Amino acid sequence: MTHLDIRPAVTADSDDIARLCWGYRALLVERSPHMPTFIGTYYADDTYGAMIDDLPRIHARPKGDIVLATIDDAVVGCAMYYPIDATTTEIKRVFVTPQARGTGAGRALIADVMVRAKADGYTRMVLDSIAPLTEAIALYERMGFAPCAPFYDPDPVLEPELRFYDIAL
Repeated sequence: MTHLDIRPAVTADSDDIARLCWGYRALLVERSPHMPTFIGTYYADDTYGAMIDDLPRIHARPKGDIVLATIDDAVVGCAMYYPIDATTTEIKRVFVTPQARGTGAGRALIADVMVRAKADGYTRMVLDSIAPLTEAIALYERMGFAPCAPFYDPDPVLEPELRFYDIAL
């Protein structure tokens, strides 16, 4: 029997976090071949690698966090959040490895981040996604996220493919 656990990341998890983030990027590349500008704009190799290295600062406590899903002690997923403003946080890079999909790890990560963010004083959580990530969008909607207006100024070329959601915490 497998045991799913959600826990905050620690410094020693940096290699697993990087592996998961690159897996997330690979999924985006796979799902968006019709959107080459998307990868080039938001996920270019060099800038994405630098951002991964900076994740501990971007999602630092006490106003953000990185959480990991483990199954039988193997790291299989991640989710992160950070402040948009004093009351709004954005959930980012929710990803579960292909082998762990269907285990409830994605739902557990999102639910855990929502609880943590609320405890940190946030009253609203936002996210963006792309239309081809249909499974993720369906999960967010099942968990109560609703479509909302963009919370940043999206690239007009990409805007038709972007989906924005929020939920009250």
